[in-house]
Amino acid sequence: MRWRTISFGLLCIGLALCAAAKDATIDELKARFEKARAEDRAEMGIRIAQQQLHNADKLYDEGKIAEARAAVEDIVTYSEKARDAATQTRKRLKNVEIEARKMAEKLRDIKRNLAYEDQLPVKEAIDRLEAVRTTLLDEMFAKDNKKEKK
Repeated sequence: MRWRTISFGLLCIGLALCAAAKDATIDELKARFEKARAEDRAEMGIRIAQQQLHNADKLYDEGKIAEARAAVEDIVTYSEKARDAATQTRKRLKNVEIEARKMAEKLRDIKRNLAYEDQLPVKEAIDRLEAVRTTLLDEMFAKDNKKEKK
């Protein structure tokens, strides 16, 4: 019986630590991204971009346009960094592409609800995310040119 109590307590502590790690602030994630190994940067970059997408949506709803634009710029910046890390390591290419597609779709939804003068930065972000996707798709589906050249 005591063993079950101890294991349950450890499980609760572990879950609390995982939840705290998930709720890390954007600034903490950005600092960790810069120090992360190349293999981990793709996943971390996408995570930052996703959180900034959530923040941008909220900020646009609250009417904080300047802050939302900064968040949109972070979405693109960290998606591009994730793309670069994925192509460099040849890992997580598919995951980064899928998440970039989802973020572009969400930005299209956000754009539809904005005033005309606020739509241009979002449209540019969508275009850049589509460029990220194109690069990743080219990387994933290109024939292995290295093998053909040898």
